[in-house]
Amino acid sequence: MVKPSVLVTRRWPAAVEAQLVENYNAVLNTRDKPMSPTEIRQALKHYDAVLPTVTDTLSAEAFDVPGAQTKIIANYGVGYSHICEPSARELGMTVTNTPDVLSECTADLAMTLLLMVARRAGEGERELRAGHWTGWRPTHLIGTKVSGKTLGIIGFGRIGQEMARRAHHGFGMKIVVQNRSRVSPDVLKLCNATQVESVDDLLPRCDFVSLHCPGGATNRHLINARRLDLMKPDAFLINTARGEVVDEFALIQALMFDMIGGAALDVFDGEPRISPDLLQSDKLVMLPHLGSATRESREAMGFRVLDNLSDFFAGRTPRDQVI
Repeated sequence: MVKPSVLVTRRWPAAVEAQLVENYNAVLNTRDKPMSPTEIRQALKHYDAVLPTVTDTLSAEAFDVPGAQTKIIANYGVGYSHICEPSARELGMTVTNTPDVLSECTADLAMTLLLMVARRAGEGERELRAGHWTGWRPTHLIGTKVSGKTLGIIGFGRIGQEMARRAHHGFGMKIVVQNRSRVSPDVLKLCNATQVESVDDLLPRCDFVSLHCPGGATNRHLINARRLDLMKPDAFLINTARGEVVDEFALIQALMFDMIGGAALDVFDGEPRISPDLLQSDKLVMLPHLGSATRESREAMGFRVLDNLSDFFAGRTPRDQVI
């Protein structure tokens, strides 16, 4: 029996690549560079399955492939706003993602960013490495206490709930959430959380705001100049969701004019391009999209893709079908 042909758009963990090569006629992107729309278009013409990541833009242009051979796009990652949903539907393609398996590690990273920006850890490390530390003194790099403060979570899905669990049970934080649908009272009770109706209701109440909502056109610049102005002047913004959720120009202005206490970003609008103005702010902590970057999570994500492929080619509905 001929094995289905599969294109993997980036390098994946070795254990997952080995399984892909064993189960399929798999072609790996050994250059590990993002593919262009033209290259994606060619792949859709010649492979039964294409396995993209969040760094691959599957736009309407990339989907302009009448009679595409690809029948399933098995995405490596939870978010799929980089995949043009109308075009995928028009071509009759199945799209899957990889939920659950990265929730804990992404929440760990969000909590790391929260602690770093509150305690000015990035500034401290830069000072040490530059050889500028002159010793302990009572007024040096004074930060903000985290324990007992109020954390606002925008997007209360799997990752948002894991973030709440760490903040509430680990640091005694009060949890306020905003979600596009009503959260079960039983779920809220786990962290004694309060749900509010809107982002505007949440922002003025919180000392820290952590973003865990989907990206895409609907949430583009959800956090804009008007909403940053609703935050407390000493509050902190943390984003491990998608870069486009935050208006970076507005954030730069808010940091420059001390409108908020600081921010911490793991994702950027148009990454890997980073605005030079972001790089100049000492009130900003930045990491290079490390949310799920643990061996355990990245392997589990890959094996979840394999599960979805196995279901699809066996004629079953994939467990993680989103389109």
